[in-house]
Amino acid sequence: MTVTTGGALPGGTYDVTVVGAGVVGSAIARELARLPLRIALVDASDDVGDGTSKANTAILHTGFDAVPGSLESRLVREGQRRLAAYAADSGIPVEPLGALLVAWDEQQRAALPGLADKAVRNDHRSARIISAEEVRAREPALGPGVLGALDVPGESIICPWTTTLAYATQAVRAGTDLHLNCRVESVASGDPHVLATSRGPLRTRHLVNAAGLYADEIDRLLGHADFTVTPRRGQLIVFDELARGLVRHILLPVPGALGKGVLVSPTVYGNVMLGPTAEDLDDKTATGSTAEGLALLREKGRRILPALLEEEVTAVYAGLRAATGSEDYAIRAHPAQRYVTVGGIRSTGLTASMAIAAHVVELLADGGLPLTGARELEPVRMPNLGEAFPRPYRDAELIAADPEYGRIVCHCERVTRGEIRDALAGTVPPGSPAGLRRRTRAGAGRCQGFHCGAAVRALFEEARR
Repeated sequence: MTVTTGGALPGGTYDVTVVGAGVVGSAIARELARLPLRIALVDASDDVGDGTSKANTAILHTGFDAVPGSLESRLVREGQRRLAAYAADSGIPVEPLGALLVAWDEQQRAALPGLADKAVRNDHRSARIISAEEVRAREPALGPGVLGALDVPGESIICPWTTTLAYATQAVRAGTDLHLNCRVESVASGDPHVLATSRGPLRTRHLVNAAGLYADEIDRLLGHADFTVTPRRGQLIVFDELARGLVRHILLPVPGALGKGVLVSPTVYGNVMLGPTAEDLDDKTATGSTAEGLALLREKGRRILPALLEEEVTAVYAGLRAATGSEDYAIRAHPAQRYVTVGGIRSTGLTASMAIAAHVVELLADGGLPLTGARELEPVRMPNLGEAFPRPYRDAELIAADPEYGRIVCHCERVTRGEIRDALAGTVPPGSPAGLRRRTRAGAGRCQGFHCGAAVRALFEEARR
């Protein structure tokens, strides 16, 4: 098992290198790890899942509203089935709440039959239009003016942090080299390709570009200009756990030109989330929130769920999606070059990740990658971060066997020393306190680490020594 965070990279030539250790890149590395090949997964950050993957809306989609016949539609449907089963086997929390696509005016109500038809064309046949009375019976706290909704059973919420971590953990345990703090600066295409990175040269016969916001830039290093990534900022507001009783479903808007619009959704961590905005920017690092964005969210939220705006705000954050101007994924194979681009993977990428990975491996085979000798990977069991499932601080038997699981460090999120210890000693340990938060929830609660921050950082620094 090899995870490196500094120094020169190993010598020799990899069979396949995946650039980008987000949820999609990690899923691809995991799928490749089933083969008897030398695999590398590289990322410019100090952790896996540190870009778009850490700040998405955490919904396990059915794909009911994808463009029928598109690659995205097929991969989301297949990926949903794969990930739901994988999550159950791996301890990743998933809650199947169902979604309501709520119409607030006549134009939106008139759009519901077309959306229902689109769901059928996407092989999601259980969606149905329901009356305003049924909507209100199922969601009593909704604001006034509801005219109806499209009921979409099967939409679920999931933990995006442990999904990415599970993929990377399995890949590393199966022999993949994970190189962090490793930015790709240029590529000399050939046999092998030679990647100039911030940690020295890396040689690889096959190359997969899953670099998210930077996928277009990597693509140009290989001589292609098939698409351009425009960072689309999505700001979100996270409300306190006491707001959880206000909402029973994922509440979706009727989609507009810039995406699915502002939604209200519970999270597996027990909060309620409002967002995202959709702002096309030039800066691929602009993950700050703005007064204008938050004011827009509050305006939208006040119409959808007025009582939500009276609840305490736990956190505000923003993520950047890799928009390309296309309504489909930009997955391109260049077999003669032994190169595959995986670009334009928007908010459905979490859901589709395992199916994207299988598709990419097939494309690599077209470029000559041998697929013989595939094996099943050793299963992983991830720490549970979900409120609907047992957590260590409430497990008397676990605490009796190891008292560290009864010693709470983060009281807002009820995170124990045992969980923090396990995360710090994990196969893919966190590179920062923020990475530790994504593995344990420590510091993610009401006080945002005001009370536990020093203790958590001390444990983190002690483990690094």
